[in-house]
Amino acid sequence: MLGVVVVGIGVAGRVRIHDLLNPLPSSAVEKLKLMGFVSRRTLGNIEQLKPITLDEALQSDEIQAAIISLENQFHEEYVRKFLDAGKHVCVEYPMALSAAAAHELWDLADIKGKVLHVEHIELLTAEYKQLKQKVSGKELMEGTLHFTGGPLDRQHTGFPAFSGISRLSWLVDLFGELTVKSATLEEHQKEQYWKMTTHFYTKNSRPLIWIEERGPSLKHKKHINFQFKSDILDHIPEVPKDPVGLFMQDLNLFAQKLARQAPTEPSEKKRILHCLGLADEIRVFCEQNTRN
Repeated sequence: MLGVVVVGIGVAGRVRIHDLLNPLPSSAVEKLKLMGFVSRRTLGNIEQLKPITLDEALQSDEIQAAIISLENQFHEEYVRKFLDAGKHVCVEYPMALSAAAAHELWDLADIKGKVLHVEHIELLTAEYKQLKQKVSGKELMEGTLHFTGGPLDRQHTGFPAFSGISRLSWLVDLFGELTVKSATLEEHQKEQYWKMTTHFYTKNSRPLIWIEERGPSLKHKKHINFQFKSDILDHIPEVPKDPVGLFMQDLNLFAQKLARQAPTEPSEKKRILHCLGLADEIRVFCEQNTRN
């Protein structure tokens, strides 16, 4: 059994606690033992678990792994703390708010010989799996992914290219490595509205557009229009939800890595770092356009 601590008790953190206490039968998650939770707030017991301090979690010999479920702005700091303490780490995306910091964390995990797992539940959804099947083997001519949603506090979530890294992960996972051609950010702070538009090229020099748009009146929705040589895909397939929750699926992936004491697969690590590198480039493009 490996002792685990959950750091951060928001919605995702509470789901993590529930899943650790109710593991899938015969799954690798059964080998994880929840030792407690860490919160920056003063909380009582949760599911009969007592809160523990960050220092206690870092210093405990009974805790071998941490699940980081904090706001984006704290991911890098806490991943670094637990890796430095010799613990395995699972962290929600984005793992850091810069590509340089992400590379440093991967290097630290390698030096410490610890598993660093980045949660990407957006690639585990039933709708995405079906979409990937429909895209597989087709030659893209051009495409657009337009996401809309409610306002975000950028102080906590980071620049839009990082808070929206899940959509960027879709595009990279579907179409391979991308090159940023241009990016702009339209922003109206008083109205809590912004719209980021990024133009990419695929490896085959095909144009691909990613739009992230957020505001008080916008519903949480993804719009796609992928034009292939053979046909057009203009909607995301509607499929029944997987009976196993997304966080449970991700937790099992983490547990499997821990059972093998195996690092993240090179292809997965490459995708994650490529997406964070693109997010950095998009930020630079947007800041340059703002100054100009």
